Amino acid sequence: MNGLELSERFYNECVRPMLSEQFPELSALVAVGLFGSGSECFGFDDGVSTDHDFEPGVCILLPDESIVDRQTAFRLERAYYKLPKTFLGYRRSAIAPVGGARHGVLRTADVFTEKVGAPDGILTLSQWLTVPEHALAEATNGRLFFDGLGEVTRIRENLSRYPEDVRLKKLAGHLLLMAQSGQYNYKRCLAHGETGAAQLAVHEFVQHAMAAAFLLNGVYQPYYKWSFRAMRRLPKLSLLAETMEYLLTTDNEGELAETKYDMIEDAAADVIDALQSQGITKAICGDLEKHAYSVNDAIESGDVRNLHILAAV
Repeated sequence: MNGLELSERFYNECVRPMLSEQFPELSALVAVGLFGSGSECFGFDDGVSTDHDFEPGVCILLPDESIVDRQTAFRLERAYYKLPKTFLGYRRSAIAPVGGARHGVLRTADVFTEKVGAPDGILTLSQWLTVPEHALAEATNGRLFFDGLGEVTRIRENLSRYPEDVRLKKLAGHLLLMAQSGQYNYKRCLAHGETGAAQLAVHEFVQHAMAAAFLLNGVYQPYYKWSFRAMRRLPKLSLLAETMEYLLTTDNEGELAETKYDMIEDAAADVIDALQSQGITKAICGDLEKHAYSVNDAIESGDVRNLHILAAV
């Protein structure tokens, strides 16, 4: 049983009865679900995941104090704490993980302020350009089991994808850095005899190629340790995950370096095909730098288009 399934059963068998019996006045006011930090919120948890910060639990989200006062919130916290300490063989932790509580009674505004800097999920252009992508992923992952007011659902839907101009700005920046690191600097570093620098160039190429793949799918890239697993699930460009892993885990000697350069060019070609299929580049070539500027030219807002091409990466 994965963490999301465990959480939903805990809600149905423990939390929902507690709410209906002890807090019937809150039945139309709370939202309950599981999202945020933790592999279980992405559905990535496995046997290793249970060694820390894994427990039966849910997020019970409350509107502001004008709707649910502090005293009621405190009583709800105590009732949640008194729920069974073990459930289906899993023990609930009495200690909050590093970074703060992931389960329990939380204010909706506090959750989204902590994640994306906006209590209502309405971001300014500057915020859209600078909020860490993994934070947006954590604000919109997981599952809601109940949302009485619909407020949390609305916020998550608003945050579920980048505005198109922001997506294109980020994509343009990542394409340019793919070109610089993979198509240009990798071979130059090797020609200088700098194999360590060449591997740094590979790392840069992989990092930006993966970012581009997520943007081309319209999906947020999660925290780096889950990026490969998430990339393998993408509808488009998922096969590039194996290429990226090979590039990172091999050395840069002799014929292998030539093989890796060919793989870089093949990956660039796959990304260019995806750009062209979406109609967001007018460039007709294999040079990612030219495609980067073409994607930037496709941005409708002059304010966004005229920002430095690397402003969003």
